[in-house]
Amino acid sequence: MSDLPKGWVHTHLEGVVEIRDSERVPINSRDRESRNGNVPYFGATGQVGWIDDFIFDEELVLLGEDGAPFMDPLKPKAYLVSGKSWVNNHAHVLVGLTGINNKFLLHQLNATKYDEFVSGTTRLKLPQGTMKKIPLVIAPATEQTRIVGEIEKQLSRLDAATAALKRVQANLKRYRASVLKAACEGRLVPTEAELARKEGRDYESADKLLERILRERRSRWEADTLAKMIASGKPPKDDRWKQKYKEPSAPDTTGLPALPGGWCWASVEQLAAAEANALTDGPFGSNLKTSHYTADGPRVIRLQNIGDGQFLNAKAHIAESHYKKLIKHAVHAGDIVIAALGDPAPRACMVPMIGPSIVKADCIRYKPSAETSSAYILAALNSDGVRKRTTKKIHGIGRPRLSLGEIREIMLPLPPILEQQRIASALHNFSENLERQTEVVRTLEIRCLALRQSTLRHAFTGQLVPQDPAEEPASVLLDRIRAERASQIPARSSRRGTRRAVRG
Repeated sequence: MSDLPKGWVHTHLEGVVEIRDSERVPINSRDRESRNGNVPYFGATGQVGWIDDFIFDEELVLLGEDGAPFMDPLKPKAYLVSGKSWVNNHAHVLVGLTGINNKFLLHQLNATKYDEFVSGTTRLKLPQGTMKKIPLVIAPATEQTRIVGEIEKQLSRLDAATAALKRVQANLKRYRASVLKAACEGRLVPTEAELARKEGRDYESADKLLERILRERRSRWEADTLAKMIASGKPPKDDRWKQKYKEPSAPDTTGLPALPGGWCWASVEQLAAAEANALTDGPFGSNLKTSHYTADGPRVIRLQNIGDGQFLNAKAHIAESHYKKLIKHAVHAGDIVIAALGDPAPRACMVPMIGPSIVKADCIRYKPSAETSSAYILAALNSDGVRKRTTKKIHGIGRPRLSLGEIREIMLPLPPILEQQRIASALHNFSENLERQTEVVRTLEIRCLALRQSTLRHAFTGQLVPQDPAEEPASVLLDRIRAERASQIPARSSRRGTRRAVRG
């Protein structure tokens, strides 16, 4: 063990606390509903409800027994409560013995590494037996108070700094949303209509662009269909086969806001590329299950990959042979993937160069027409205006969902192509600047975390406040605690309030 300042001692948790776990009473949520009151009801990580009576009426340190974030250095595992309270069996109940400051204990428990004390896989548990063996350092009683005061002063400043950084992050998010909104309302760059008027030239309006996209799609379909008929040995005798072409539904613009000059409304389906599976969902059911995943091979794009305008590189793979069976669900670099499940909806991102890939169920592969800017289409899908209008289509309890048909019908504001390209360029520059600012915030957050850890490390190695040689050594304090226990004198009895243990 490392050297300690003069007057400090090493010990274990059981040597300096009274463990009051036997007094806990768990009550299920249904029973609590019939006993609603104004007494807080506590669990592993904090308050989980209210109840009409109390077990404890004093200051306690509650340390998670199971379900606490034991492996997350950013999150507390212990917390302090005072006054009337009820505690269930998911939190250990601890009270520092005479001369042991509860807050000194609290901060040290939150600075502890729990790797060797917890057990379990999906839900980690801290049994009482191993909890008792958690090593602690104890300072003289008055120094404990000074340490706690300095810790709370330093952490208060760090909490304020972290809160300020959270506000900056929220502002950056709102800023991004406002820029996307401006982009999709013709306010981010000069419109093509304005520039054409100033320059005395003509331009292709969005409605003409849409007509051209739809005309070229039909021509592509007719050429492909005719080639297939001839290849099968059944050339057509007349043009009646052309009637089988299914035109994308004309958009219903009822109630939609007015658009800038030269813009028009178009559906996601109308703006899809003129090729098979340009707009398609991933395979459902037994065609693709978690058991099909492999250590490497072609990628599977899942909901976990679709961030809000950003591709998240969570990896999942399938075998090459399985990929070939699902090739119609293939997705390529530059395609857009749309999350059909979850919030916000729609939520879309562009696929980077990650090699052969397919989309999973609830992930929509969308390849826009080559006559549009995919970057602009992506921005429109993620814009607040489109999301608010799409909200009316969302269904599902708890998890918002859009069907493929509903995604086909999403209405997008469409500018002329040159304006789309200018908007996409402006958004790219904005995104780069935003990412730089976001990275600064992330760096500052890491520094705050490092300072928090440094503060606690200094606190429990005697470097946070000066020592006073005249203070009673912690060894004398521990001897007194042991003597009190040996003589069965209830430690800290004078600091306890009235306690009622109600079993119900």
